[in-house]
Amino acid sequence: MKTASPTEQTPEGHWAALLAGFLGWTLDAFDFFLVVFSLTAIAEEFHRPDKDIALSIAVTLAFRPVGAFIFGLLADRYGRRLPLIIDLIFFSAVEVLSGLAPNYTTFLVLRALFGIGMGGEWGVGASLAMEKVPPRWRGVLSGLLQEGYAAGYLLAAACYFFVFPHWGWRPMFFIGGLPALLAIYVRLHVKESEVWKKTRHENWSQLGRAIVSHWKLFIYLVLLMMMMNFVSHGTQDMYPTLLKRQWGFSPQKVAAVTALSMVGAIAGGLVFGLLSDRFGRKRSMIAALLCALGVIPLWAFSPSLGLLVAGGFLMQFMVQGAWGVIPAHLTELSPDSVRGFLPGFAYQCGVLLAGFVAYIEAIFAQRMSYASAMALTAFTVFVGAIIITALGRERHGIHFGG
Repeated sequence: MKTASPTEQTPEGHWAALLAGFLGWTLDAFDFFLVVFSLTAIAEEFHRPDKDIALSIAVTLAFRPVGAFIFGLLADRYGRRLPLIIDLIFFSAVEVLSGLAPNYTTFLVLRALFGIGMGGEWGVGASLAMEKVPPRWRGVLSGLLQEGYAAGYLLAAACYFFVFPHWGWRPMFFIGGLPALLAIYVRLHVKESEVWKKTRHENWSQLGRAIVSHWKLFIYLVLLMMMMNFVSHGTQDMYPTLLKRQWGFSPQKVAAVTALSMVGAIAGGLVFGLLSDRFGRKRSMIAALLCALGVIPLWAFSPSLGLLVAGGFLMQFMVQGAWGVIPAHLTELSPDSVRGFLPGFAYQCGVLLAGFVAYIEAIFAQRMSYASAMALTAFTVFVGAIIITALGRERHGIHFGG
């Protein structure tokens, strides 16, 4: 394994690339979680049960592989910057249109289109950022990049807290058009990946052969990302609904409790990302998931508000702690020549396989309490994620482009 020495030059513009990747994922998550927060309000306006709006979440997740496929191929063939710019503009436009949807069917179609945009952003942004950051800091900066997702959840909670009580759910989606402005920043300040320039493919057939040659790695990454998406979406997507239905919280209280859990998520991503630089990617992920198993009773069955808040904070600290390692781990496992495509497409295929977890939890909650449904789901997926992570390999600190 070839690793980078401390004296190696850091690729030019790594902070700009990291900021672009972080903000892109933040705004992507912000747009996605607006539906999570306003699920019951959208259901009431369209005269649908909760599970139908939960299905729209599943549809968004199901279409993310389409975006990862399209934009990932473009990223390995034509570079990381241009596909990222196009993707940011695309999903911004779809998000604004979601706020104008006249009925449930239109809303469902728009959420599918949003899934395409959301699926394209992570792989392109992560490959660009991870190829530029210093290898010795890749883990902690991976945590920072990935916790753009938690930051987006936090911003969505703030938006729900301040906007929803006064103007309802539709104006929140208009704010979701902001990522279009980020495209301007990428165009002006983010430089192309030097790793891509060294390993770029001459034609589409060459790229196709490179992708097919790594099919075993692809299958493992899909399984890993399936379990990791079960972990995250199984503990996040229906959590605001649990707070409303089981605890009877107001929109403001739901937003406040969820926002505090996302503070834990950001902290966990940074802490375990840093630990992964010292102790390795797999060990850090498994440690976080084992701790998450122990937090389930406090998270789901707290007898008081204070313990509920503590449980939510600790759960997302551990869940997103494991997730904070993912950008570094996946990009290190992926060869230079297919790094724009392979991590992102595998990630989003994992999303597709795990995308119906919110719908499943909503169905279970019709037969048992929301707390029981989510606790049972969490225990199952945590154990599965630990097993899959342990079975894989890692290439901790490998030098890209060598």
